[in-house]
Amino acid sequence: MSSALIVPLSVPQSLRKQVSSSGEVKYAFSKIKLKSGIKEDSLIVGKRVNIPSGGNYEMYIVFSLGNQQATLELIQNSLVLTGFALILLIGLTTFLVVRQVVRPVREAARIANQFTEGNFSQRMEVKSQDEMATLARSYNEMAQSIEQQISRLENLSRVQQRFVSDVSHELRTPLTTLRMASEVIYNQRNSFEPLVARSSELLSAQIERFERLLEDLLEVSRFDAEVAVLESNDFDIVALVRRCVNDFEFGEVDTQAGIRIECETEVVSIKADARRVERIMRNLLSNALDHADDQEIVVTIVSTDTEVGIGVRDFGSGLDESALIRVFDRFWRADPSRARVRGGTGLGLSIALEDARLHNGELDAWGRPGQGAHFVLTLPRIAGDAIAGRPIKAAPKDFHQESFYL
Repeated sequence: MSSALIVPLSVPQSLRKQVSSSGEVKYAFSKIKLKSGIKEDSLIVGKRVNIPSGGNYEMYIVFSLGNQQATLELIQNSLVLTGFALILLIGLTTFLVVRQVVRPVREAARIANQFTEGNFSQRMEVKSQDEMATLARSYNEMAQSIEQQISRLENLSRVQQRFVSDVSHELRTPLTTLRMASEVIYNQRNSFEPLVARSSELLSAQIERFERLLEDLLEVSRFDAEVAVLESNDFDIVALVRRCVNDFEFGEVDTQAGIRIECETEVVSIKADARRVERIMRNLLSNALDHADDQEIVVTIVSTDTEVGIGVRDFGSGLDESALIRVFDRFWRADPSRARVRGGTGLGLSIALEDARLHNGELDAWGRPGQGAHFVLTLPRIAGDAIAGRPIKAAPKDFHQESFYL
C-alpha cells in the first residue's frame, strides 16, 4: 500500500518500539487509517534499516487485508446462515420423523380406548411392513376375533333370555292348574292315610317353591328386557321392615335365630316401590336366616335427609372374598357344606340388586369367614334421585373395616 495514502501515525506505537529496539523483522495486525478517513484492516511488517550514507531508518510495509476481511465476513455470514438453515432442517426433519413414529402409537392408543369403551368396529390402519404395521395387524386380528366372540355370546344370551321368558310364560297356565289340584288334595289331607297326607304336604310345598322360581324367572326376564318399571308411592319403610321381620319370626321360617331391629327413628317415609323394597328385604332376611347358624340377626335402619340405609347382619359362617365376588350372580349358591335352613332358587340376591338399582340405589355386601356377613341396602328417599353416599352407620358397631367388601 502506498505511503501517500496512509496517515503516518497509523502505525501502532507498540510495533514501532519493537522495530526501533531490535534489528529483526516485526509485524502486527492493526487498522490503518487512510488519508481518506477510512480505517482498513492491514498487516504491518517493520524492520530497522541501516543506510551507510544516511543512518538508521524504520521501514514499514503495509499489506491491506480489506479483501481478505470481506471474504472472511462473507464466509462467516454464510456459515451462520447455513447453520440456521441446518438447524431448521434438522428440527423439521426431527418433527416429521417423530410425528411419523408417534402418530401410529397415538392412533393405536385412541383405538384401544374406544375398544375398552365397547366400540369393537374400530381397526388400525396398516400402511407398511414395519413393527407398527405388524402390531396393527395383530391388533386387528385380535379385535375381529373378540368382536365375533362377543357377537356370538350376545346372540346366545338373547336366545337364552327369550327361552327363559317363553318357558316361564308357558309354564304359568299348567302350574296354575297344578296349584289348584294340589290345594284340593292338601285341604283333604286329614282324610288320607299318614303317608298320603305327608305326600300332599310335600306336593303343596314343592309347587309353592316352583311358583317362586317361576316368578323369579319372569322377573329376571323383565330386567333383561329392560321393561321393569317402578310403581312409586309414599310409605313408612320402618313399618315395612318390621312387618317382614314379624312374618319371618312368626310363621315363614322354622329357625331358632332371633331378629333384632335397631332404628334411630320410628318412622322413615320414602317414595319408592313398596313391593320391590319388600322383596329386597325378604331376600336379605331369607339369606341371613339360611346362614345364621341359629344366631341372632341384627337389622339396622339409618336415614339421612336424602338416603335411607338398611343393614342385615348375621353372625354365621360368613363369606370369603371369592364368595363375595359372585354373591349377586344369578343361580349362584354358597358352598353346599354351609348350613342351609331352606332351599332357594339362587336368584334372590341377584333380583334384590336389580330392584335396588331400579330405584337408583345400591346393595353392598361385606363378610368374613367365621364372622358372618352383612348386606347393606341404600335407597334414595325419593326413587330415582341420586344417592350422595351410603349411610355408614347402617353397619353394626362390631363391624370391622378390614372385612371384605363388595
